[in-house]
Amino acid sequence: MSQISSHEEAIHSGSLPKKNQVFIETIGRFLTVLALLFAFLIGVKILTSGIKLMGGGFAQTLFDVTSNPLLSLMSGMLATALLQSSSTTTSIIVGLVSGGALNLAGAIPMIMGANLGTSVTNTLVSLAYLKDKSSFQRSFAAATVHDFFNILSVLVLLPIELATGILEKLATSFSSFLYGNLTGLTYSSPLKTAIKPFAKGAKAFMTQTLGLEGNAAGIGLMLLGATVTIMALTTVVKVMKVVIERNKGDIVEKLLSKNPYTAIIFGGVVTFCVQSSSITTSLLVPRAGSGLLPLASILPVTLGANIGTTTTALLAALTGNSAGLAIALVHFFFNILGILIWFPIQKMRQTPIILSTKLAELASRNKMIGLLYIGIVFFGLPLFGVFITN
Repeated sequence: MSQISSHEEAIHSGSLPKKNQVFIETIGRFLTVLALLFAFLIGVKILTSGIKLMGGGFAQTLFDVTSNPLLSLMSGMLATALLQSSSTTTSIIVGLVSGGALNLAGAIPMIMGANLGTSVTNTLVSLAYLKDKSSFQRSFAAATVHDFFNILSVLVLLPIELATGILEKLATSFSSFLYGNLTGLTYSSPLKTAIKPFAKGAKAFMTQTLGLEGNAAGIGLMLLGATVTIMALTTVVKVMKVVIERNKGDIVEKLLSKNPYTAIIFGGVVTFCVQSSSITTSLLVPRAGSGLLPLASILPVTLGANIGTTTTALLAALTGNSAGLAIALVHFFFNILGILIWFPIQKMRQTPIILSTKLAELASRNKMIGLLYIGIVFFGLPLFGVFITN
């Protein structure tokens, strides 16, 4: 009887409806994210369709651009810094490779550049602490430790890739296996089947309704696809950011596991859920600025975020072919190898921490150094690289 009466009291007090409301809201957000991810995949497919409509001159131009590894690297870095999203950049790269506008070897440095450009957001966030010298020094170090880890990974892996093609070979092997090419079988994705009518409808709209032909239709589809892709990803991030903000305390507590490898896993899981490494790492920068977090606790989370952000390109590859999947896998393997090189050995793990600490000390003494660092590394250097290689 007491259980029945307590149940009735709960109903009258409104606690059960509130729980139901939270449950319904959670389901609603989940379905919204699924719909947005479906729209994202449609956007990538439309983008790929547009590329296929373009003439050979367009593909040749992109081949010429990416034939220079430095130009390809700087292009990926600049695009990500401007878009404030490596997920968007890598998804577009997947579409370009799937459509045949980029070859795999030429796109690999571009993927690495996207990895470099993704950390600009956190570095910009650290500027909020400019007025307080100590807070700025701590937050700037927390933001740039991500920069230095990515830079160090590129400095090691790009020359190795150019000399051996290890990432290309590894990704191609896995992609061929997953697509069944090694056994002569092919896999027909039901997701591709579901998305195809939307891509065909977009193409019909451009060619039949608007009367566009050739390159004009191709450009129209590429712009439409890129717009849908960017808007869908941006909205997913906004929807998930609300969930993250509500559970910020619990999430940060899990991220800051005493076991660094557990922290890497949690960093990857959170980034996968929100589809943005910037949100994951931006949870930590304010706490670092307040002196609550050491750099040694932040680094593993940023590495997990690096891995988690590769899932967007892998999702985009579901709409393409084995070449598109291969470049998405390159992004994944690049980040895995970077961790394997720099993280397991304690002395090597300290390298990005030492570099970011030194830079933060200089920036705290002279704020202009911090501003110049952001301007030169993320915008000036890529623009200069693009200019001198043309």
